[in-house]
Amino acid sequence: MKRTIAIAALASAALTLSGCELGPKQSVQNGHRGTGMDQVTLKKVAMAKDDVPAPPYDPPSNDGPRAGAAYQNVQVLGDVSEEQFTYTMAAITAWVSPEQGCNYCHNPENMASDEKYTKVAARKMLQMTRNINSNWNKHVASTGVTCWTCHRGNAIPANYWALPEAGKNGIIGNRHGQNNPVAASAYSSLPEASLALYLTGDPKTDRSIRVVSDTLHPTKANELSIKETEPQYALMNHLSQSLGVNCTFCHNAQAFKPWNISTPKRATAWYGLRMVRDINGQYISSLKDVFPAHRKGPMGDPFKVNCATCHQGKNKPMGGYKMAKDYPALWGPPMAMPAAAPAAPAAPAAPIAAAVSTATH
Repeated sequence: MKRTIAIAALASAALTLSGCELGPKQSVQNGHRGTGMDQVTLKKVAMAKDDVPAPPYDPPSNDGPRAGAAYQNVQVLGDVSEEQFTYTMAAITAWVSPEQGCNYCHNPENMASDEKYTKVAARKMLQMTRNINSNWNKHVASTGVTCWTCHRGNAIPANYWALPEAGKNGIIGNRHGQNNPVAASAYSSLPEASLALYLTGDPKTDRSIRVVSDTLHPTKANELSIKETEPQYALMNHLSQSLGVNCTFCHNAQAFKPWNISTPKRATAWYGLRMVRDINGQYISSLKDVFPAHRKGPMGDPFKVNCATCHQGKNKPMGGYKMAKDYPALWGPPMAMPAAAPAAPAAPAAPIAAAVSTATH
């Protein structure tokens, strides 16, 4: 009888543990054996087929009259041909508002009107897309981005974030901005407002990420407390979850801090964090007075982007498919900007120099 109960208990435990497993994994060695430099990926994510829509029709020539001369109030794509403009508009409709169609942004009786907030926002997003493709090639390389990269057929991208409600209390009192599992902190107990520290503000401003001490005891050069490292861990968890990768995708398991032994992908991530700051600061936050309440968070700030917005669980959005190559109108200068778009910060020296040790990302 005891033996039967023991066998039943083991079977129950096995079922319980199997219920905790997310699914079969695949492991790829990313360094010398014994270094722990392996990438473990969930197969159903790694092998999932990426849905990439085909162009609306064969890409037209960029010859002929400019869109700015053919149509009224064209502030961003006025430098492309009328045919390229129509082709790009058809693609954007399928990417962002496949059910609502052109009327999602336009008044059908006056297409030039800016009366709909969605058109004002879409214009700003076109400027943003051109800025990314023209000025952030240190992150997006020649792949570039399109509206589909984030939207995937939705008017509002599935992955966004906003500032959490201030002073929110739980059943045991004030949680001090922690112990509230949210996507921004990878559903951990870490600070829920961590993205605001690193994904907003001037992309040229250093936001040092320091979770490894330089010395044994506190000094003026080493004053980070455990509390100050917590939002940094939250950001790293967010990166890992958003890209579907381990820490060793960017870092060397021997020592996480040194740049000279890190993988090249760490520099790509370094630029990516600054690119997201540029997106949130220059383009999305500037639409605060344009977006209605249902497009804002509890603190009244617009829904912003993070790493998951584009990546959606893949280390390369859509598996690295070069979708933007079919849409040359998305590669021009962001024409209506009040000032020149900021250039990306200087690259870390090859391979990934320790000279950039002022920021680990």
